[in-house]
Amino acid sequence: MDSRAREGTRTLNADAPWDAFDSHAYIDHNYRDLLDVDAEIIALVRDHFSDHFRENFERPVLGIDVGAGANLYPALSMLPWCEKITLLERSSSNVGYLRGQRRHFDADWDSFWKVLCADPAYQAIDTDRRARFHQAVRVRQGDLFDLGRRGLLGLRSHQGRWSIGTMFFVAESMSSSHEEFRRGVECFMRSLAPGAPFAAAFMEGSTGYDVGDHHFPACDVNDLQVFESLEPFAGKVDIYRLRKPSALVRPGHTGMILARGHRNSD
Repeated sequence: MDSRAREGTRTLNADAPWDAFDSHAYIDHNYRDLLDVDAEIIALVRDHFSDHFRENFERPVLGIDVGAGANLYPALSMLPWCEKITLLERSSSNVGYLRGQRRHFDADWDSFWKVLCADPAYQAIDTDRRARFHQAVRVRQGDLFDLGRRGLLGLRSHQGRWSIGTMFFVAESMSSSHEEFRRGVECFMRSLAPGAPFAAAFMEGSTGYDVGDHHFPACDVNDLQVFESLEPFAGKVDIYRLRKPSALVRPGHTGMILARGHRNSD
């Protein structure tokens, strides 16, 4: 039985119109101005990564943001420590946006960076943050599930390669299938080296979302399902449920979930 038969009428990742994703409409709705919920998420991620590298700093540090979309703040959160940051993205329109931002990212992102600069590690690179971003970031077009296969980025294996990682609003926002959600989380986690700090964010209770003229699928997950998907690969996971009115950025979801932790050694 193929995956479509098992999933019934659900929309799978392969079925969604990713190349028609309107990056600029998405930014206008979500990131043109810093929202309170994003400031809260950024602060939690900032503190997690900074705490880790204050005690554990071995070069080179290779970072990955899985399903980067049109969101730069996960990559910015890794910038102080990374020699290279891979932005992995499936949508060709988002890939174009990311490549355009690499040399000199828009001023809209400065308010997000300002939240990060509450920590000295970010403040230390404040004046040359754009040059550091341009030097470190590599945009690569590819599917999240490619992380479970050989060949992406010309590598023989991706498992355990990256020493810090983020995945924001991806595994639950690419398909209505819980099976694909769990597999997406696993692919992300297996790409990280043992001990690597990670941060992953999820829309809670999402029923799908519109970007421009197109509808995209989502998988309805809660904090327990997020924890259960991560726990086999991370051991201790800190889960934060963000359900203030500012966390409701569009119709069709009940809040946001942030998970922080470290990759275990299986």
